[in-house]
Amino acid sequence: MDHMMFEVGTALILVAIASAIAGKLKFSIIPFLIVLGMLVGPHAPTIGILDFKFIESQGIIDFLGQMGILFLLFYLGLEFSVQKLIKSGRNIVVGGTVYVVLNFVLGLAYGFLINMPLYETLIIAGMLSVSSSAIVAKVLVDLRRTGNAETELILGMILFDDIFLAVFLSIMSGLLLGGATSVGATIISVCISIGYMLLFFVIARKGPPILNKLLNITSSEIFIIVVFSTMFFIAGFSETLHVAEAIGALLFGLALSETEHSERIEQLVIPFRDFFGAIFFFSFGLGIDPTTLGNALWLALGAVVLTIIGNLVAGMIAGRKAGLSHKSSLNIGLTIMARGEFTIIVANLGLAGGLSAMLKPFSALYVLILAILGPLLAKESKRVYRGMNQLFKWTDPVEKVKKRKA
Repeated sequence: MDHMMFEVGTALILVAIASAIAGKLKFSIIPFLIVLGMLVGPHAPTIGILDFKFIESQGIIDFLGQMGILFLLFYLGLEFSVQKLIKSGRNIVVGGTVYVVLNFVLGLAYGFLINMPLYETLIIAGMLSVSSSAIVAKVLVDLRRTGNAETELILGMILFDDIFLAVFLSIMSGLLLGGATSVGATIISVCISIGYMLLFFVIARKGPPILNKLLNITSSEIFIIVVFSTMFFIAGFSETLHVAEAIGALLFGLALSETEHSERIEQLVIPFRDFFGAIFFFSFGLGIDPTTLGNALWLALGAVVLTIIGNLVAGMIAGRKAGLSHKSSLNIGLTIMARGEFTIIVANLGLAGGLSAMLKPFSALYVLILAILGPLLAKESKRVYRGMNQLFKWTDPVEKVKKRKA
């Protein structure tokens, strides 16, 4: 136990050093932490008493990372108004459908192009279709875009993407693992997931008076215990209904966003969000073995190119359909471009079903590239917009008004 605690402490010191370096360089900490995790993973050297393999402490680090996902998504839920999301319901459905269908079709085409068997092709299509909620949340917070016009649509598309993920995992689990293979069982499972999500929207709209009374707790100690305990319970319960635990935390945050205690909760969550969120990205990197990536390099690069194209096109369509400017629409595609935890879940399902071993290095490299490239492109969205605007000569409605006044 003592040695395990020393490993965890060493890991946290490395996370702190990488975060400090990223801060000095005014750079997103996400790529730093992921690469750091890779470098000190299973094949890291032992220097004196310092063992950077983190074998004994891997389980604890992974668990702390899972907590990071929950706090990131819970905070993101607190930042938004459910009423505005409901008003944007049509835009969310249109944007989410365009995003999922376009990326899934590109994944199918790519799988067939590289001569993958049918089931492997379906898994690849699923991998290309699901964004990383954790990275998207971190990017929005780091870049201070939670109040942007496009952010509510991004949040809605994440929820829509999770519904797709629930459907996809239900179907593929039945096909690959011999679970519920009937159409009826799959439909029931999906309807339960959707109904569960809608329940939180109802609570957010009708429940604030009751929630305000329940959370009217003077003691900060008891208040934080009640809120966080409920968050973890709901996250765990969500997973039993085939709704990702992170989305459960997001939904709980949405339910509390309309209460008079939302600002108080936000202030309490921020330190936990930042600390455990950093550990998540580090633990994600620990799970990537760099020695296995070479054989899948070209396959992963091809998938990355398709994903960039698919996300930019889907973001532009979704944003413009919702009446957003070209710049805001471009931000949508850049922000949801990162791939992470959900993509790995899809790949692991294929591996559990006995599919091609190539899925593991392919998914690791694909996720690594986009987990680094996605936040970078989102951070440099102004430069990307200027470059694309020179090519397409966009003229946003606001700019047209200015020209008329001139």
